[in-house]
Amino acid sequence: MAYRLAADGVLVLHLAFIVWVVLGALMVLWRPRLAALHVPALAWAVSLELNGWRCPLTPLENLLRMRAGQAGFEGGFIEHYLLGVIYPSGLTPTIQLWLGLGALVINLPPYVWLAHRGWRQR
Repeated sequence: MAYRLAADGVLVLHLAFIVWVVLGALMVLWRPRLAALHVPALAWAVSLELNGWRCPLTPLENLLRMRAGQAGFEGGFIEHYLLGVIYPSGLTPTIQLWLGLGALVINLPPYVWLAHRGWRQR
């Protein structure tokens, strides 16, 4: 039971990280100091996607699920609703490339706006 809860926790953490990467620049508009946390997270996530690397949370979750006696990702509420978002079926290197570029494009306008505002204040 503890391993399954830990695996579910890793899954939720994984989703939270994805949301932070994709939408974090909006939080940076509200609190610019959050950029110190968001920019490295964005760089890490984009690097993973552009290079086709595997996020270290994925093998950790799989290990915990195996230790819990689970063969796959079937099961409760968390798996049913979140797994398709974090581990889409048919994920290819091309799709990963587009996901990485998409994260950059989504986050670029808030940072451009902040930079422009900073230049105007000087």
